[in-house]
Amino acid sequence: MFDVDKWQEILGTIRKNKLRTFLTAFGVFWGIFMLVLLLGAGQGLQNGVFNRFGDGAKNSIFFSGAKTAVAHQGLGPGRQIQLTNEDLATIAREVPQVQIISPRNRLWGEYTINYKTENGSYQVFGTTPDFLEMNGENVKTGRLLNEKDITDKRKVVIIGEAVRKVLFKDAPGIGEYVNIRGIHFKVVGVFTVKGNNSGRREERAYIPFNTLQVAYNQPNQVQLMGMVAKPGVKAEVIEEKVKTILAQRHKFSPEDAQALDINNNEKEYDQLMGLFNGISLFVWVVGIGTLIAGIVGVSNIMLIIVKERTREIGVRKALGATPFSIISLILQESILITALSGYLGLLTGVGLLDLMRYGLEASGAELPFFSNPEVHLGVAVSATVLLVLAGAIAGLFPAMKAARIKPIEALRAD
Repeated sequence: MFDVDKWQEILGTIRKNKLRTFLTAFGVFWGIFMLVLLLGAGQGLQNGVFNRFGDGAKNSIFFSGAKTAVAHQGLGPGRQIQLTNEDLATIAREVPQVQIISPRNRLWGEYTINYKTENGSYQVFGTTPDFLEMNGENVKTGRLLNEKDITDKRKVVIIGEAVRKVLFKDAPGIGEYVNIRGIHFKVVGVFTVKGNNSGRREERAYIPFNTLQVAYNQPNQVQLMGMVAKPGVKAEVIEEKVKTILAQRHKFSPEDAQALDINNNEKEYDQLMGLFNGISLFVWVVGIGTLIAGIVGVSNIMLIIVKERTREIGVRKALGATPFSIISLILQESILITALSGYLGLLTGVGLLDLMRYGLEASGAELPFFSNPEVHLGVAVSATVLLVLAGAIAGLFPAMKAARIKPIEALRAD
């Protein structure tokens, strides 16, 4: 039941000691404010780093041929390993853990793409729909490549948004024909890419993989093959199996670390997750340590209040006040100071993060390793619950001390 008299007494005590109450509350305010700010900044750093993965598959792995570094089966080092279409078929057949396998080739250099009087130098790749899916290209207008484009060896192309802006200005460009190294391709789609490197990746064009092989004299060559593991399968399992198969087919040592260039996104992703879990733990330790310092300050102030009001508490007990009423009085004052100041710190921290996020969005700035600083709802709820518990703990020991005061000894106190 709400006791008006008790709350009036608590507020009266706070008004009598404004400076002391403010300094005590500021310690809790600062603790929760720093905790929220550090957590938000840490999340912003994590978002910025993980944006480099974009919408691509986190468990993808990529292989490309390189040069051997050790002799094997009578063959000397320094041999160039050239992957082939047969390698793709063999891996798809013999490695059941692979869910998606897809090739990608490119025209060497950045070839000029022409449209009427407009032109620009952009990277041109040949690939399949599966590769675009695992790599994170998203359709903006038109469509992406499809299986019919591959089987019919169509002369179609999809271009990045950056390419469209140069070649077609404000026009969509869909249905128009562009010239790529003397061959005309029909534009069927425009794509965008999410991530910090999206601008560079949108300066690309993709044509069907086998069309590139035939039209640009790259028969039976695979420069890069990408794979995605089935759910529940680690990419490193695929890495070992594929490396063994390619070593047998191309006669290089399985222990030769330089024969293939391997980019395991899952391994890199797991390493980053471990790093940010460590950062998050560090932030929580620092933030909670700061908060505990503020709570200790509240507890010390409540002890001082109990000492100052010893005679008053003795009179209350002599007139029949129960230990519970004494404890609840001290606890409520402690919880009020802690919860109110902590909640203000929480609001200030969240407000500052929102201001930072708004500033980044309004300015259009794209920091390479920082994006969208935020605090999740679960963290805010946990912080609020923590504040209430902290206030209760801060006032518990002073309250228990007050409840143990004997009326006679209290009345003798100075």
